[in-house]
Amino acid sequence: MNPLIEMKNITKTYTLGGETFKALDDVTLSVDEGDFVTIVGPSGSGKSTLMNMIGCLDVPDSGSYQLDGVDVYRLNDNKLSEIRNKKIGFIFQQFNLLTKLSALENVELPLVYGGYGVSKREKWQ
Repeated sequence: MNPLIEMKNITKTYTLGGETFKALDDVTLSVDEGDFVTIVGPSGSGKSTLMNMIGCLDVPDSGSYQLDGVDVYRLNDNKLSEIRNKKIGFIFQQFNLLTKLSALENVELPLVYGGYGVSKREKWQ
């Protein structure tokens, strides 16, 4: 059985103020379906960068990432959006809600992006 998440040799560098630093340096991670994983470390240790990579929100400078057997770095933006909509969920420290929408509309938004019609969305309310 293949891991649900398999990252190999992930490296990500950033340049700020003319200074370059590695947020991730040759990171390898394997997570099987059903595993419970925590990512902990001090501020600046690369946790958010790693989560952005897992969530298909950012790409590394080098390395490979397969999510459920799919090489996500070979996918176009539409396919990545579909994966984020159907396979990945985040709970953020900040709510990241759209202020012009109600709480229900914010929760409903991924269903809209997922192509679910009004009757299907109302059924789930």
